[in-house]
Amino acid sequence: MNFTLLIVIITLAFLFDFINGFHDAANSIATIVSTKVLTPFQAVLWAAFFNFLAYAIFELKIADTIAKVVDTTAITLQVILAGIIAAIIWNLLTWYLGIPSSSSHTLVGGFAGAAIAHAGWNVVHSGLIIKIAAFIFLAPILGMIISYLISVLMLNLLKKGNPHILDKYFKQLQLLSSALFSLGHGGNDAQKVMGIIAATLMVYFNGVDPSAIPQWAHITLVDGKIHAIPHWVVFGCYAAIGAGTLSGGWRIVKTMGTKITKLTPFEGVAAETAGAILLFGTDAFGIPVSTTHTITGAIMGTGLTKRITAVRWGVTINLLYAWILTIPVSMGIAALVYYLFKFFGWS
Repeated sequence: MNFTLLIVIITLAFLFDFINGFHDAANSIATIVSTKVLTPFQAVLWAAFFNFLAYAIFELKIADTIAKVVDTTAITLQVILAGIIAAIIWNLLTWYLGIPSSSSHTLVGGFAGAAIAHAGWNVVHSGLIIKIAAFIFLAPILGMIISYLISVLMLNLLKKGNPHILDKYFKQLQLLSSALFSLGHGGNDAQKVMGIIAATLMVYFNGVDPSAIPQWAHITLVDGKIHAIPHWVVFGCYAAIGAGTLSGGWRIVKTMGTKITKLTPFEGVAAETAGAILLFGTDAFGIPVSTTHTITGAIMGTGLTKRITAVRWGVTINLLYAWILTIPVSMGIAALVYYLFKFFGWS
């Protein structure tokens, strides 16, 4: 029974990663589609490729952080299952409504909510939750500041250039900036599911002599941090998020690419470059951030170089409400799912 449950959880984790791909595809392709540098189909191919390429670039710092959100010695597989189900429900709901919410915070909220329902608040590492939650606000603010500074710098450096020639060059540069952002997206978001699967394997083999754990499930720890996980987990997560990106996510593309501010190739380059800088930086410190929040702030930052009214603040305020609600709502859904398991004697 437990092995069957293990397979179900891993399958649903890959499904979540796939959903994350099409839910967050807008993050890395909205700007390049809205500026008409690539067609939507070309853009998702481009983004999917670089999402998958992240496999060869990033360490497992984000995966390690996610795996440690909850004390894996104090939870069960049912807890993880409830968390993943809650995360999938919230991701699909926000995708249907066209709201670019954070898959990262959905997953963390679901994982923590089910664990709290099972064993109380002490089972959650609150310091990590607070740090992750803080970036609900910090990621868009930092993205906005970096994007604004990049935009101002480029405007001053290129103020004497021919606008038509510059536009042509920025369309080519946007291929590079969107590729970098897609790399950051793959390195950040796919690792979150790796962390969940790693936690699942730790729970399943809890109390088993490490030498008796089969190679396909072996997780290497160095100084208490995840150093290596099975290749099938890494490959599967990057493949799932890449495949999900290929499936699109057009409802959110519309919100990200047109409703926040009108974008040109120049602004697309500034926003994507700022987003990539922030994602690469937070990954280096093992801080899981939302690519959604990051690129939204970056789009706002480049819009501010025109005028404050160029940003549709009403849209961004609505997005902020969704971001703030994501963790507590996901926690509530996960707790409800877990209590249903318990009601039917399956906990």
